[in-house]
Amino acid sequence: MTRRKDQIKLGAFLLFTGHHVAAWRHPQASIGTEFENYLELAKLAEAAKFDTIFFADGVAARLKNLDAASRKAHSGVYPFEPITLLSALSAVTRNIGLIATASTSFSDPFNLARQFASLDRLSGGRAGWNLVTSSDPEAAYNFGHDGQILHGDRYDRAEEFADVVLGLWDSWEDDAFVRDRETGRYFDPKKMHRLDHSGRHFKVRGPLNIPRSPQGRPVLVQAGASEPGKELAARTAEAIFAAQITLDEAKAFYADVKGRLGKYGRSPDELKILPGIFPVVGKTEAEAQEKFEALQQLIQPEVGLNLLSQLAGVDFSSYPLDGPVPLDPPATNAGKSRQELVVELARREDLTIRQLYLRIAGARGHWQVVGTPSQIADVMEERFENYGADGFNIMSPIMPGGLADFIELVVPELRRRGLFRHEYEGSTLRENLGLKRPDNRFSQTAAVAAE
Repeated sequence: MTRRKDQIKLGAFLLFTGHHVAAWRHPQASIGTEFENYLELAKLAEAAKFDTIFFADGVAARLKNLDAASRKAHSGVYPFEPITLLSALSAVTRNIGLIATASTSFSDPFNLARQFASLDRLSGGRAGWNLVTSSDPEAAYNFGHDGQILHGDRYDRAEEFADVVLGLWDSWEDDAFVRDRETGRYFDPKKMHRLDHSGRHFKVRGPLNIPRSPQGRPVLVQAGASEPGKELAARTAEAIFAAQITLDEAKAFYADVKGRLGKYGRSPDELKILPGIFPVVGKTEAEAQEKFEALQQLIQPEVGLNLLSQLAGVDFSSYPLDGPVPLDPPATNAGKSRQELVVELARREDLTIRQLYLRIAGARGHWQVVGTPSQIADVMEERFENYGADGFNIMSPIMPGGLADFIELVVPELRRRGLFRHEYEGSTLRENLGLKRPDNRFSQTAAVAAE
């Protein structure tokens, strides 16, 4: 097989105590609630030349099963809202990308477009928006809904939301602001474009009152793997945070999504697929396994069961813990692709409910690897070279030690193999990800009309 000419892209997915569900109980894990904790992690990732740091988000505290939730680290409570946090981090970093999650279900497109455009300009062109739809019924109650929004309705709104935001980000051409002090001419009105959008969900006139950034506009990231999610990604996304576990699943997803780009006039290089990986690294296999088992021992059954029920979209509390996983669960209105992934894992490995929650407690449905630096680099290289990934989001077991271990032990091995950079290629997120700077759609239309 001919080796790929590009290199692996790396993102650091920063969950404050770590990604393992019991990370907060580990004696070496940071409490992770202060700005200084995030500054340390951002500096670690940037010094290692990671492409980006990435933050998840939610807009509700989970109130069900309060006794169990009170012992959970990730109960929907976050130390900071991510756009605000990344704005602060933009001032103390220079090259690393800054990706924040924001939901189309509970946001307004004009405000969101303005917030991310501001972050993009503050950072010198390093912002990315992780577009998600929100399945959390607890969140729905905070935004005027009487219950969970239907899956189809969430994606219908997301489609239009993405179109509005992308249109608003093209409100101004790059050279629209002439700022001629002698003539008193501040901008060229021919290079300002109103959106005048009127659709099922939104009516937005525009223009956005913020100019374009050095990278043109924020990078659009998505995480959905359902049919509507893959189609939306093929049409609009520039990076996908994927969650396939096996190599065959990863290759199939990669080929499927990239194969859809052509009908939207896009090339495969315009989309980077970055699956999550939960790496537990040790200098020996025994050390890596010992680290992992130390975390597994900290899982409380009710917490593991709660996590499984969230990911699968099914309440498993009425089933025996040591009984089989129902392999034909009722259809969920939550994350459909994640339910399929979890059920397929149980089927493939013939797991009980207890075994399944233990299996997903670290990676939360993503790819989990426990081993030496060489072993972890081997499987990352295999997935990359076989076109199952363009890079990876590193989901460290605990913070900051898990990220530091990966940087100290695995990154040098990737570099030795020529798979990861030594220096940044540019100053913007697009330059470092190998994505082209987008033209302004309205100036393109005007140029075609003029011809």
